[in-house]
Amino acid sequence: MDFALNEEQRRAQEMVRDFASKEIAPTIAEWDRRQEMNPAILPRMAELGILGINIPVRYGGQGFDYLTLALVCEELERVDTTLRVIISVHMGLNSMGVFQWGTEEQKQMFLVPQARGERYAAFCLTEPGAGSDVAAMTSTARRDGNDYILNGEKMWISLATKAHHFLVFAKTDPQATPAHAGITAFMVTNEMPGVTTRDLHGKLGVRAGSTGWVKLDDVRVPASHRIGEEDEGFKIAMSCIDNGRYTVAAGAVGLIRACLEESVKYAHERSTFGVEIGKHQLIQQKIAYMQQWYESARLLVMKAGWLKNVGQRNTRETSLAKWYATDCSVKAALEAVQLYGAYGFSDEYPVERYLRNAKGGVIYEGTSEIHQLIQADYALGYREDKPLRCELPAYNEDAWLEEADLVPA
Repeated sequence: MDFALNEEQRRAQEMVRDFASKEIAPTIAEWDRRQEMNPAILPRMAELGILGINIPVRYGGQGFDYLTLALVCEELERVDTTLRVIISVHMGLNSMGVFQWGTEEQKQMFLVPQARGERYAAFCLTEPGAGSDVAAMTSTARRDGNDYILNGEKMWISLATKAHHFLVFAKTDPQATPAHAGITAFMVTNEMPGVTTRDLHGKLGVRAGSTGWVKLDDVRVPASHRIGEEDEGFKIAMSCIDNGRYTVAAGAVGLIRACLEESVKYAHERSTFGVEIGKHQLIQQKIAYMQQWYESARLLVMKAGWLKNVGQRNTRETSLAKWYATDCSVKAALEAVQLYGAYGFSDEYPVERYLRNAKGGVIYEGTSEIHQLIQADYALGYREDKPLRCELPAYNEDAWLEEADLVPA
Protein backbone atom coordinates (compact mmCIF):
# COMPACT_ATOMS: atom_id res chain seq x y z
CA MET A 1 0.00 0.00 0.00
CA ASP A 2 1.34 3.41 -1.00
CA PHE A 3 0.89 6.09 1.69
CA ALA A 4 2.49 8.88 -0.34
CA LEU A 5 0.25 11.74 -1.36
CA ASN A 6 0.17 12.67 -5.03
CA GLU A 7 0.77 16.19 -6.28
CA GLU A 8 -2.94 17.03 -6.50
CA GLN A 9 -3.60 15.87 -2.95
CA ARG A 10 -0.65 17.87 -1.60
CA ARG A 11 -1.80 20.93 -3.50
CA ALA A 12 -5.30 20.73 -2.04
CA GLN A 13 -3.92 20.09 1.44
CA GLU A 14 -1.59 23.09 1.28
CA MET A 15 -4.30 25.37 -0.10
CA VAL A 16 -6.70 24.53 2.72
CA ARG A 17 -3.93 24.73 5.32
CA ASP A 18 -2.99 28.23 4.15
CA PHE A 19 -6.61 29.36 4.15
CA ALA A 20 -7.35 28.04 7.64
CA SER A 21 -4.05 29.15 9.19
CA LYS A 22 -3.81 32.61 7.65
CA GLU A 23 -7.43 33.69 7.27
CA ILE A 24 -9.28 31.93 10.10
CA ALA A 25 -6.84 31.18 12.91
CA PRO A 26 -6.06 34.83 13.81
CA THR A 27 -9.69 35.65 14.70
CA ILE A 28 -11.35 32.32 15.52
CA ALA A 29 -11.00 32.76 19.30
CA GLU A 30 -12.95 36.02 19.14
CA TRP A 31 -15.76 34.51 17.07
CA ASP A 32 -15.86 31.61 19.52
CA ARG A 33 -16.27 34.02 22.44
CA ARG A 34 -19.04 35.84 20.56
CA GLN A 35 -20.73 32.52 19.73
CA GLU A 36 -21.20 33.63 16.14
CA MET A 37 -20.08 32.37 12.76
CA ASN A 38 -17.74 34.64 10.84
CA PRO A 39 -19.93 35.64 7.83
CA ALA A 40 -16.90 35.60 5.52
CA ILE A 41 -16.18 31.87 5.99
CA LEU A 42 -18.79 30.31 3.72
CA PRO A 43 -18.26 32.69 0.77
CA ARG A 44 -14.49 32.28 1.06
CA MET A 45 -14.71 28.47 1.19
CA ALA A 46 -16.96 28.63 -1.87
CA GLU A 47 -14.49 30.88 -3.68
CA LEU A 48 -11.66 28.42 -3.01
CA GLY A 49 -13.73 25.46 -4.24
CA ILE A 50 -13.68 23.72 -0.86
CA LEU A 51 -17.47 23.29 -0.80
CA GLY A 52 -17.25 21.00 -3.84
CA ILE A 53 -13.79 19.54 -3.30
CA ASN A 54 -14.60 15.91 -4.16
CA ILE A 55 -17.61 16.41 -6.44
CA PRO A 56 -16.93 15.71 -10.15
CA VAL A 57 -16.14 18.74 -12.30
CA ARG A 58 -19.19 18.03 -14.47
CA TYR A 59 -21.36 18.79 -11.41
CA GLY A 60 -19.54 21.99 -10.47
CA GLY A 61 -16.95 20.45 -8.15
CA GLN A 62 -13.16 20.24 -8.09
CA GLY A 63 -12.88 16.54 -8.95
CA PHE A 64 -10.62 15.40 -6.10
CA ASP A 65 -10.87 11.94 -4.53
CA TYR A 66 -12.25 10.88 -1.15
CA LEU A 67 -8.82 10.79 0.48
CA THR A 68 -8.40 14.45 -0.40
CA LEU A 69 -11.69 15.12 1.36
CA ALA A 70 -10.16 13.62 4.52
CA LEU A 71 -7.04 15.77 4.17
CA VAL A 72 -9.20 18.87 3.82
CA CYS A 73 -11.19 17.99 6.94
CA GLU A 74 -7.99 17.39 8.92
CA GLU A 75 -6.56 20.78 7.97
CA LEU A 76 -9.81 22.60 8.72
CA GLU A 77 -10.35 21.09 12.17
CA ARG A 78 -6.71 21.62 13.05
CA VAL A 79 -7.69 25.30 13.22
CA ASP A 80 -11.28 24.97 14.47
CA THR A 81 -13.99 22.33 14.49
CA THR A 82 -16.58 24.73 13.08
CA LEU A 83 -14.77 24.74 9.73
CA ARG A 84 -14.90 20.96 9.43
CA VAL A 85 -18.56 20.89 10.49
CA ILE A 86 -19.36 22.93 7.38
CA ILE A 87 -17.81 20.24 5.19
CA SER A 88 -19.45 17.42 7.15
CA VAL A 89 -22.91 18.89 6.65
CA HIS A 90 -22.72 20.62 3.28
CA MET A 91 -20.57 17.96 1.62
CA GLY A 92 -20.71 14.69 3.55
CA LEU A 93 -24.34 14.61 4.64
CA ASN A 94 -26.01 16.49 1.80
CA SER A 95 -24.04 16.86 -1.45
CA MET A 96 -22.59 13.36 -1.44
CA GLY A 97 -26.07 12.04 -0.71
CA VAL A 98 -27.51 13.83 -3.73
CA PHE A 99 -24.58 12.59 -5.81
CA GLN A 100 -25.30 9.02 -4.68
CA TRP A 101 -29.09 8.96 -4.74
CA GLY A 102 -30.28 11.89 -6.85
CA THR A 103 -31.53 11.77 -10.42
CA GLU A 104 -29.64 13.65 -13.12
CA GLU A 105 -32.24 16.40 -12.95
CA GLN A 106 -31.83 16.66 -9.16
CA LYS A 107 -28.06 16.78 -9.49
CA GLN A 108 -28.35 19.70 -11.88
CA MET A 109 -30.91 21.42 -9.67
CA PHE A 110 -29.24 20.94 -6.28
CA LEU A 111 -25.76 19.44 -6.52
CA VAL A 112 -24.31 21.85 -9.10
CA PRO A 113 -25.04 25.07 -7.16
CA GLN A 114 -23.96 23.39 -3.91
CA ALA A 115 -20.65 22.24 -5.37
CA ARG A 116 -20.06 25.70 -6.81
CA GLY A 117 -20.78 27.21 -3.39
CA GLU A 118 -23.69 29.26 -4.73
CA ARG A 119 -26.08 27.45 -2.36
CA TYR A 120 -25.33 26.05 1.09
CA ALA A 121 -26.74 22.73 2.24
CA ALA A 122 -27.88 21.15 5.51
CA PHE A 123 -29.09 17.75 6.73
CA CYS A 124 -32.30 17.43 8.74
CA LEU A 125 -32.63 14.07 10.50
CA THR A 126 -32.38 14.69 14.27
CA GLU A 127 -35.49 15.82 16.15
CA PRO A 128 -36.11 16.96 19.73
CA GLY A 129 -37.20 13.42 20.63
CA ALA A 130 -35.28 11.43 18.03
CA GLY A 131 -31.49 11.33 17.94
CA SER A 132 -29.82 7.91 17.84
CA ASP A 133 -33.31 6.38 17.61
CA VAL A 134 -34.06 7.60 14.09
CA ALA A 135 -37.25 5.54 13.86
CA ALA A 136 -38.76 7.65 16.66
CA MET A 137 -39.03 10.72 14.41
CA THR A 138 -42.46 12.33 14.27
CA SER A 139 -42.05 14.48 11.14
CA THR A 140 -44.52 13.46 8.46
CA ALA A 141 -44.87 13.76 4.69
CA ARG A 142 -48.34 13.29 3.19
CA ARG A 143 -48.82 12.85 -0.56
CA ASP A 144 -51.12 15.43 -2.13
CA GLY A 145 -51.30 15.08 -5.90
CA ASN A 146 -47.93 15.99 -7.36
CA ASP A 147 -46.68 17.31 -4.02
CA TYR A 148 -45.96 16.19 -0.48
CA ILE A 149 -47.04 18.16 2.60
CA LEU A 150 -44.31 18.12 5.25
CA ASN A 151 -44.76 18.84 8.96
CA GLY A 152 -42.31 18.51 11.84
CA GLU A 153 -39.37 20.01 13.66
CA LYS A 154 -35.66 19.20 13.31
CA MET A 155 -33.16 20.01 16.04
CA TRP A 156 -29.35 20.46 16.28
CA ILE A 157 -29.13 21.26 12.59
CA SER A 158 -25.78 22.69 11.54
CA LEU A 159 -26.09 25.64 9.12
CA ALA A 160 -29.83 25.80 9.86
CA THR A 161 -30.01 29.56 9.31
CA LYS A 162 -27.33 29.63 6.59
CA ALA A 163 -28.47 26.84 4.28
CA HIS A 164 -30.54 27.20 1.14
CA HIS A 165 -31.18 23.45 0.69
CA PHE A 166 -32.23 21.00 3.40
CA LEU A 167 -32.15 17.22 2.97
CA VAL A 168 -35.17 16.42 5.14
CA PHE A 169 -36.35 13.02 6.36
CA ALA A 170 -40.00 12.44 7.25
CA LYS A 171 -42.40 9.53 7.61
CA THR A 172 -44.60 8.87 4.60
CA ASP A 173 -45.94 5.77 6.39
CA PRO A 174 -46.11 6.39 10.16
CA GLN A 175 -47.63 2.92 10.67
CA ALA A 176 -44.83 1.04 8.91
CA THR A 177 -43.25 -1.98 10.58
CA PRO A 178 -40.42 -1.75 11.43
CA ALA A 179 -40.85 1.96 12.13
CA HIS A 180 -37.84 3.09 10.11
CA ALA A 181 -39.27 1.46 6.98
CA GLY A 182 -41.71 4.33 6.40
CA ILE A 183 -39.16 7.17 6.13
CA THR A 184 -38.66 9.16 2.91
CA ALA A 185 -36.07 11.79 1.93
CA PHE A 186 -36.85 15.19 0.39
CA MET A 187 -34.92 18.25 -0.68
CA VAL A 188 -36.56 21.30 0.86
CA THR A 189 -35.48 24.87 0.09
CA ASN A 190 -35.48 27.81 2.45
CA GLU A 191 -37.76 29.77 0.10
CA MET A 192 -40.67 27.34 0.52
CA PRO A 193 -43.58 28.76 2.55
CA GLY A 194 -43.80 27.18 5.99
CA VAL A 195 -40.04 26.76 6.53
CA THR A 196 -38.77 28.51 9.68
CA THR A 197 -35.21 28.42 11.04
CA ARG A 198 -33.59 29.72 14.20
CA ASP A 199 -30.10 29.63 15.74
CA LEU A 200 -29.29 27.95 19.06
CA HIS A 201 -26.87 29.46 21.55
CA GLY A 202 -25.27 28.39 24.83
CA LYS A 203 -23.43 25.37 23.39
CA LEU A 204 -20.43 23.92 25.20
CA GLY A 205 -18.34 23.89 22.04
CA VAL A 206 -18.37 24.56 18.29
CA ARG A 207 -19.47 28.04 19.30
CA ALA A 208 -18.13 29.79 16.21
CA GLY A 209 -20.44 27.71 14.06
CA SER A 210 -24.12 27.83 13.16
CA THR A 211 -26.40 25.32 14.89
CA GLY A 212 -30.17 25.66 15.01
CA TRP A 213 -33.57 24.15 14.39
CA VAL A 214 -35.80 23.88 11.35
CA LYS A 215 -39.61 23.94 11.60
CA LEU A 216 -41.86 22.66 8.82
CA ASP A 217 -45.48 23.83 8.84
CA ASP A 218 -47.50 22.41 5.95
CA VAL A 219 -44.55 22.84 3.60
CA ARG A 220 -45.57 21.89 0.07
CA VAL A 221 -42.70 20.03 -1.60
CA PRO A 222 -42.89 18.89 -5.25
CA ALA A 223 -42.64 15.13 -5.76
CA SER A 224 -39.70 15.90 -8.05
CA HIS A 225 -37.80 16.94 -4.90
CA ARG A 226 -38.10 13.48 -3.39
CA ILE A 227 -34.65 11.87 -3.17
CA GLY A 228 -34.79 8.16 -3.89
CA GLU A 229 -37.95 6.12 -3.71
CA GLU A 230 -40.74 6.52 -1.19
CA ASP A 231 -39.98 4.74 2.12
CA GLU A 232 -36.29 4.49 1.14
CA GLY A 233 -35.25 7.33 3.43
CA PHE A 234 -33.67 5.26 6.19
CA LYS A 235 -31.18 3.67 3.79
CA ILE A 236 -30.43 7.07 2.29
CA ALA A 237 -29.93 8.63 5.71
CA MET A 238 -27.56 5.88 6.84
CA SER A 239 -25.50 6.11 3.65
CA CYS A 240 -25.24 9.89 4.09
CA ILE A 241 -24.21 9.38 7.71
CA ASP A 242 -21.43 7.04 6.54
CA ASN A 243 -20.06 9.97 4.57
CA GLY A 244 -20.60 12.40 7.43
CA ARG A 245 -18.87 10.08 9.91
CA TYR A 246 -15.92 9.84 7.57
CA THR A 247 -15.48 13.62 7.60
CA VAL A 248 -15.91 13.76 11.39
CA ALA A 249 -13.24 11.09 11.83
CA ALA A 250 -10.86 12.94 9.52
CA GLY A 251 -11.52 16.19 11.33
CA ALA A 252 -10.83 14.56 14.71
CA VAL A 253 -7.43 13.56 13.36
CA GLY A 254 -6.79 17.26 12.78
CA LEU A 255 -7.91 18.09 16.30
CA ILE A 256 -5.51 15.53 17.76
CA ARG A 257 -2.76 17.06 15.66
CA ALA A 258 -3.63 20.54 16.89
CA CYS A 259 -3.38 19.36 20.50
CA LEU A 260 -0.06 17.69 19.75
CA GLU A 261 1.43 20.72 17.98
CA GLU A 262 0.33 23.18 20.66
CA SER A 263 1.60 20.87 23.42
CA VAL A 264 5.01 20.41 21.78
CA LYS A 265 5.32 24.17 21.32
CA TYR A 266 4.40 24.89 24.95
CA ALA A 267 6.64 22.08 26.24
CA HIS A 268 9.61 23.89 24.68
CA GLU A 269 8.53 27.35 25.87
CA ARG A 270 7.61 26.63 29.49
CA SER A 271 10.24 25.84 32.11
CA THR A 272 9.96 24.41 35.60
CA PHE A 273 12.64 23.31 38.06
CA GLY A 274 15.29 24.80 35.85
CA VAL A 275 14.48 22.95 32.61
CA GLU A 276 11.83 23.17 29.88
CA ILE A 277 8.88 20.99 30.78
CA GLY A 278 9.46 18.81 27.72
CA LYS A 279 12.38 17.29 29.65
CA HIS A 280 10.02 15.87 32.31
CA GLN A 281 9.06 12.26 31.66
CA LEU A 282 5.36 12.63 32.52
CA ILE A 283 5.10 15.49 30.02
CA GLN A 284 6.86 13.30 27.46
CA GLN A 285 4.31 10.58 28.15
CA LYS A 286 1.47 12.93 27.23
CA ILE A 287 3.23 13.96 24.02
CA ALA A 288 3.94 10.32 23.13
CA TYR A 289 0.30 9.32 23.60
CA MET A 290 -0.86 12.18 21.37
CA GLN A 291 1.57 11.08 18.68
CA GLN A 292 0.29 7.51 18.94
CA TRP A 293 -3.35 8.58 18.77
CA TYR A 294 -2.69 10.83 15.78
CA GLU A 295 -0.88 8.23 13.70
CA SER A 296 -3.28 5.37 14.44
CA ALA A 297 -6.44 7.47 13.94
CA ARG A 298 -5.08 8.80 10.66
CA LEU A 299 -4.43 5.28 9.39
CA LEU A 300 -8.02 4.23 10.18
CA VAL A 301 -9.34 7.24 8.28
CA MET A 302 -7.08 6.55 5.30
CA LYS A 303 -8.31 2.95 5.16
CA ALA A 304 -11.93 4.12 5.07
CA GLY A 305 -11.03 6.67 2.39
CA TRP A 306 -9.27 4.05 0.29
CA LEU A 307 -12.37 1.85 0.45
CA LYS A 308 -14.46 4.80 -0.71
CA ASN A 309 -12.08 5.42 -3.58
CA VAL A 310 -12.38 1.83 -4.83
CA GLY A 311 -16.15 1.76 -4.37
CA GLN A 312 -16.45 -0.70 -1.48
CA ARG A 313 -18.92 -0.43 1.38
CA ASN A 314 -17.12 0.96 4.41
CA THR A 315 -19.75 1.30 7.11
CA ARG A 316 -17.76 -0.86 9.52
CA GLU A 317 -14.42 0.80 8.84
CA THR A 318 -15.83 4.32 8.91
CA SER A 319 -17.62 3.64 12.19
CA LEU A 320 -14.40 2.36 13.74
CA ALA A 321 -12.44 5.37 12.48
CA LYS A 322 -15.04 7.80 13.78
CA TRP A 323 -15.27 6.11 17.19
CA TYR A 324 -11.52 5.85 17.71
CA ALA A 325 -10.53 9.25 16.31
CA THR A 326 -13.14 11.24 18.23
CA ASP A 327 -12.46 9.39 21.49
CA CYS A 328 -8.75 10.06 21.04
CA SER A 329 -9.39 13.73 20.27
CA VAL A 330 -11.07 14.11 23.67
CA LYS A 331 -8.16 12.35 25.37
CA ALA A 332 -5.64 14.47 23.49
CA ALA A 333 -7.43 17.68 24.44
CA LEU A 334 -7.62 16.62 28.09
CA GLU A 335 -3.89 15.89 28.12
CA ALA A 336 -3.14 19.21 26.42
CA VAL A 337 -5.14 21.17 28.99
CA GLN A 338 -3.38 19.27 31.79
CA LEU A 339 0.01 19.95 30.23
CA TYR A 340 -0.73 23.68 30.11
CA GLY A 341 -1.78 23.68 33.76
CA ALA A 342 -3.65 26.81 34.86
CA TYR A 343 -3.14 28.40 31.43
CA GLY A 344 -4.98 25.47 29.86
CA PHE A 345 -7.99 26.39 31.96
CA SER A 346 -8.28 29.81 30.31
CA ASP A 347 -9.01 30.92 26.76
CA GLU A 348 -5.63 32.62 26.52
CA TYR A 349 -4.50 29.46 24.76
CA PRO A 350 -6.52 27.39 22.26
CA VAL A 351 -6.41 24.07 24.09
CA GLU A 352 -9.47 24.84 26.22
CA ARG A 353 -11.42 25.44 22.99
CA TYR A 354 -10.10 22.19 21.59
CA LEU A 355 -11.47 20.35 24.62
CA ARG A 356 -14.90 21.95 24.35
CA ASN A 357 -15.04 21.24 20.62
CA ALA A 358 -13.80 17.67 20.98
CA LYS A 359 -16.75 16.75 23.18
CA GLY A 360 -19.12 17.30 20.28
CA GLY A 361 -17.37 14.70 18.16
CA VAL A 362 -18.20 11.84 20.52
CA ILE A 363 -21.89 12.79 20.38
CA TYR A 364 -22.90 13.75 16.82
CA GLU A 365 -22.82 11.34 13.85
CA GLY A 366 -23.45 8.46 16.24
CA THR A 367 -22.36 8.58 19.88
CA SER A 368 -19.32 6.59 20.96
CA GLU A 369 -21.72 4.17 22.63
CA ILE A 370 -23.58 3.59 19.35
CA HIS A 371 -20.29 2.88 17.57
CA GLN A 372 -19.27 0.41 20.25
CA LEU A 373 -22.49 -1.49 19.59
CA ILE A 374 -21.92 -1.36 15.83
CA GLN A 375 -18.42 -2.78 16.16
CA ALA A 376 -19.57 -5.49 18.56
CA ASP A 377 -22.36 -6.52 16.20
CA TYR A 378 -19.90 -6.84 13.31
CA ALA A 379 -17.43 -8.83 15.40
CA LEU A 380 -20.16 -11.17 16.68
CA GLY A 381 -21.65 -11.67 13.24
CA TYR A 382 -24.99 -10.05 14.11
CA ARG A 383 -24.50 -7.37 11.48
CA GLU A 384 -23.36 -7.37 7.88
CA ASP A 385 -23.33 -4.82 5.07
CA LYS A 386 -26.08 -5.49 2.57
CA PRO A 387 -25.93 -4.00 -0.94
CA LEU A 388 -27.80 -0.73 -1.38
CA ARG A 389 -29.91 0.10 -4.40
CA CYS A 390 -27.44 2.90 -5.03
CA GLU A 391 -23.81 2.80 -3.91
CA LEU A 392 -21.50 5.80 -3.62
CA PRO A 393 -19.58 5.84 -6.94
CA ALA A 394 -15.94 4.75 -6.83
CA TYR A 395 -13.47 7.49 -7.64
CA ASN A 396 -12.47 7.67 -11.28
CA GLU A 397 -10.02 10.46 -12.07
CA ASP A 398 -10.94 10.75 -15.74
CA ALA A 399 -14.66 10.85 -15.02
CA TRP A 400 -14.28 13.20 -12.05
CA LEU A 401 -12.29 15.70 -14.10
CA GLU A 402 -14.44 15.48 -17.21
CA GLU A 403 -16.09 18.79 -17.93
CA ALA A 404 -19.69 19.13 -19.12
CA ASP A 405 -22.16 21.86 -19.91
CA LEU A 406 -23.71 22.92 -16.61
CA VAL A 407 -27.04 24.53 -15.96
CA PRO A 408 -26.45 28.32 -15.72
CA ALA A 409 -26.43 29.72 -12.19
